[in-house]
Amino acid sequence: MSAAKKSVNKVVLAYSGGLDTSCIVPWLVENYGCEVICFCANLGQEEELSGLEAKALASGASKLYLEDLREEFITQYIYPTMLAGAIYEKEYLLGTSFARPLIAKKLVEIAALEGADAVAHGATGKGNDQVRFELTVMALNPKLRIIAPWREWHIRSREDALKYAAEHNVPVTATLKSIYSRDRNIWHLSHEGGGLEDPWHEPNDDMYQLTTNPEQAPDEPEYVEIYFESGIPKRVNGVAMGPIDLVTTLNKLGAKHGVGRIDLVENRLVGMKSRGVYETPGGTILYRGHDALEQICLDKQTLQYKQMIALKYAELVYNGQWFTPLREALDAFVAVTQRHVTGTARLKLYKGNIMIVGRKSPYSLYREDYATFGEEDVYNQKDAEGFIKLFGLPMKVAALLDIEGAGRGKHAGPDYTAFKRD
Repeated sequence: MSAAKKSVNKVVLAYSGGLDTSCIVPWLVENYGCEVICFCANLGQEEELSGLEAKALASGASKLYLEDLREEFITQYIYPTMLAGAIYEKEYLLGTSFARPLIAKKLVEIAALEGADAVAHGATGKGNDQVRFELTVMALNPKLRIIAPWREWHIRSREDALKYAAEHNVPVTATLKSIYSRDRNIWHLSHEGGGLEDPWHEPNDDMYQLTTNPEQAPDEPEYVEIYFESGIPKRVNGVAMGPIDLVTTLNKLGAKHGVGRIDLVENRLVGMKSRGVYETPGGTILYRGHDALEQICLDKQTLQYKQMIALKYAELVYNGQWFTPLREALDAFVAVTQRHVTGTARLKLYKGNIMIVGRKSPYSLYREDYATFGEEDVYNQKDAEGFIKLFGLPMKVAALLDIEGAGRGKHAGPDYTAFKRD
């Protein structure tokens, strides 16, 4: 054991109970000679969380923290991202991306509580998650040492991990490798690997675990009304719900109608492209409903500028830069834009599609009496003539200069050579 490794006394490990993190526990004890405390976050992954404590202790950990973070996840990470309209590369609703800063934040808190001098995670050296975990730790407590076993150990395959587990009496139930790598929480389910590594390959239908195949979805559309208050969803079909119930309800509704499937070849932060298939039924409904309300509640300039910052917000979230001054500043801007985003969006779900069919708000900027073509006091059609002349003045001046200088404008004259006489 090196002197550097001997310097670690206690480490807090982000623990799922899967094969990799189960192997990391004895590996840390063996290679760093330190006490290992495990932390598992319940983010709505629907995996079996019972029995994790016994499993962690049997693997060599001194204790396990298991915390239900679903409400904090929704209100402090999911909703702010949705309010910003942040979507990575036009499709990805960032389900894995904003889960990692929350997990890492709790690692730092437990490390402080336990007097630990290091934290560890099971992210590989090729993906985005290692960056998201470690940037968060650096932002919140840069004095903590970060251990990433996948960048150090000799294990390179599932077979290697199973062998290591057997040699160290680690209780694991996994024996066969799933062809897909998945990440699940209350917001989404992601799929990578297997046949998806060929971007021409259409995903097998049995890969999907949340959503109904749109072809097999109900033949009758279903309507849903979502009430938002200052941008935050509060009611579904008139029924008040807390964050967990609301997202869960919309997940079931969207999944029933095959809503929320995307197939994306994305650009990872670490420099390579990867293909991911995501299922985000409830989240897709919420984004669409929120968009519908903003259409009538935001003025043109605010809406257009908000679309610009949404790109930057998505990049920050995807890159693991959650705990940055810029993200906080963007949140402050978004909060102002949401002050009057209150009202109801009405959506129609049908075979994988979400159609906006209605929106209403007491703060709506749309007025039917202003938008009609009749003559009234608010809008006089005669005023349009002066507006058009001023709006088009730069174009008119440029054309006049072309004609005076070159003798002709940008519009070419007819080509008479194309017409030949017999």
